[in-house]
Amino acid sequence: MDRQQKTEMVDWISGVFEANEVIVVFENAGLTVSEVSDLRAQMREAGGGVKVVKNRLAKIAVEGKSGEKISDLFKGPTVLAYSEDPVTAPKILTKYAKDNDKITILGGIMGDTALDGAGVEALSKMPSREEVLSSIAGMLTVPGGNIVSVATAPAGNIAGILKTLAEREAA
Repeated sequence: MDRQQKTEMVDWISGVFEANEVIVVFENAGLTVSEVSDLRAQMREAGGGVKVVKNRLAKIAVEGKSGEKISDLFKGPTVLAYSEDPVTAPKILTKYAKDNDKITILGGIMGDTALDGAGVEALSKMPSREEVLSSIAGMLTVPGGNIVSVATAPAGNIAGILKTLAEREAA
């Protein structure tokens, strides 16, 4: 890499740390090109990304920022997985790591909070943003249904009483 490419890489890594909710750092211990391509495709499909980074450039990019808390993770063959949704990258990466023993999740950062490997795994078990929004939407419709049933219940009760009275008069 020449100086210009290194500068662009540092700027790109800084941008990733600023633009995404979560960054997971993992070690790539011999993934094949097809395995890396598969992981990238899964992450891209979910709205995230995966990028192999040079450790020295990553340390320069996070210097003086919240990402500096995880600068000690940049050793060996390091890869960044990132996503705007705080659960997407950890969820996909944890699932992929279970099927592939060549990946070791070292840790990550969510906002200003540094995470170890166990923290990333715990984050992966949380519901995604879409799942939370759909459950909230479901909860919002329940009170409306209750109001409708409460509002129509007296009319149903009155109709039942009138029917009973009509049957008594007919008898």
